[in-house]
Amino acid sequence: MKYIISFIGIVGLICILIFCPNNNNEKVNSEYLRIHIRANSNSEQDQEVKYKVKEGVVDALIPLICEAQSKDEATEIINKNMNLIERVADEILRKEGFEYTSKGSVKNEEFPTRVYEDLTLEEGYYDALILNLGSGKGDNWWCVVYPPLCFLSTNNSTNYVYISKIWEIINSVTN
Repeated sequence: MKYIISFIGIVGLICILIFCPNNNNEKVNSEYLRIHIRANSNSEQDQEVKYKVKEGVVDALIPLICEAQSKDEATEIINKNMNLIERVADEILRKEGFEYTSKGSVKNEEFPTRVYEDLTLEEGYYDALILNLGSGKGDNWWCVVYPPLCFLSTNNSTNYVYISKIWEIINSVTN
C-alpha cells in the first residue's frame, strides 16, 4: 500500500512539473538588473569606443551601486543618475571624436542565456539599463548591474570585483 501511495505521489509530481506553468524564471529574472551598451554600428571604431564607454560607465556606477541593498534600490539609483551616465558616455564619445551621443533608459528586455563564471542567467526578460550609443544598432556589451557580478575594475582588469553587500554575504556563507 505504501508503495502505491509513493508511486501515485511521484506520478502526481511529474504531472505537475509537465503540465503546470513554471514562473520560477520570472521570479529569478526579477532579481537582476542588467546593463546593455549598444554600439552605434559594427564598424571597428564604433566597437572600440563602445568598450571605452563601458569602462567609463562602469567606473561611474561602482561607487553609486555598491551600497544598494536591492534591485529596486539599484534601479532607483540608476534612474536618478541617468544624466550622469549619459554625460560620462558623451564625454568619452566627444573625446574620441564622435559626433553622436548616448541615450539611456531602464527597460524590460529579452536577453539570451549568459554564463558569468558559476552563474548562468537563463534567456528571458530582464530589467536593464539600456545605453544606446548613437543609433544603437551595432553589436553590444551586456552584464549585470545588480547584483554587480561582472563589473571589472579598470585598475584590475584580470579579476572580478564583487562590490555588492549581498554577494559578500553569500561568499561568507559559502566559503
